[in-house]
Amino acid sequence: MDIPLLDLVAQYRSIKDDLDRAVLAVVESQRFVLGPEVEALEAELAAYLGVPHGVGCASGTDALLLALKALGAEPGSEVIVPSFTFFATAGAVWNAGLRPVFCDVDPDTFNVTAATLEAAWTPRTVAVVPVHLFGQMAPMGEIVELARRRGAFVLEDAAQAVGARSADGVAGAVGDAGAFSFFPSKNLGGFGDGGLVTTRDAALAEKLAKLRVHGGRQMYHHEMVGTNSRLDALQAAVLRVKLRHLDGWAAARRENARRYAALLADVEGVRLPHVVDGNFHVYNQFTVRARGRDALRKHLTEQGIGSGIYYPVPLHLQECFASLGGKRGDFPVTEALCDEVLSLPIFPELGEDRIGRVAESVRAFYT
Repeated sequence: MDIPLLDLVAQYRSIKDDLDRAVLAVVESQRFVLGPEVEALEAELAAYLGVPHGVGCASGTDALLLALKALGAEPGSEVIVPSFTFFATAGAVWNAGLRPVFCDVDPDTFNVTAATLEAAWTPRTVAVVPVHLFGQMAPMGEIVELARRRGAFVLEDAAQAVGARSADGVAGAVGDAGAFSFFPSKNLGGFGDGGLVTTRDAALAEKLAKLRVHGGRQMYHHEMVGTNSRLDALQAAVLRVKLRHLDGWAAARRENARRYAALLADVEGVRLPHVVDGNFHVYNQFTVRARGRDALRKHLTEQGIGSGIYYPVPLHLQECFASLGGKRGDFPVTEALCDEVLSLPIFPELGEDRIGRVAESVRAFYT
């Protein structure tokens, strides 16, 4: 692609010397699992997000899974998740021995609301997982109020939203716990998988730290049945370097989004991302709703322009969840989004000229 959806090579080259030094320091130390680099990253990210506790783990999926396991809920208890999200949101619920219950999302923000969550509520609901999709926070104030009233745990899926904020607070710092992913394509991405759970609850943080190391703090002494979900020191070292650049990258992404909005505002057939007043959107993706989405994507590909579809199949219609009884028509907003959404390049190094080319190609398709 002349203009890729994401260019991690450009990011690496911009901070190559610092990254190389950080990786080499870990190699020379020969301390690769947990240790001082991970502890430093946990402290730095917790401070950045404004929470007292951060617990590193092996992936964003595991961040969700460990937090759900830490609930200690009765097997089969229900957890409400959006049908329009990445698979891990629901997969983690299933793998924690709980039952995912799907709900619809807001057609403008693509996020759950208190109303969409409440529509799926049953007496067996023990938790909700609002996803801050594409880098914009869900309305956490109303969601937390609903959960408190009904006695449910709130786990924020902030995998795509590190640094996002709203009038309610910072992503991952408003609910009972927050789950972050450091997959390479994320705004804060490592050189492989990695994740973090945030919380204000010291007892929960202690439990998470045990669960990620086979259920115990002391080797060969296991207080509970945990798993192996430790963050590598190499990933932590890379992330500590990148964290120093995160705000600058977010500013560049936001400027790129502003340019797209100016260039595409009058294009019929394209519905631009809606940002709620007071929200600080960090644009992990720049996702539009497009008439004739598949044909537009084919057109962009022919022009050498990368794009992505997040997500083409609703979770309630996924084969692996057939036993839950989902059927077409259950969540009309989600189903429409899966037919219409298209993500355009938004990475910080994109630049004004390439944004102009992408926008012109979109405009040409519709005119």
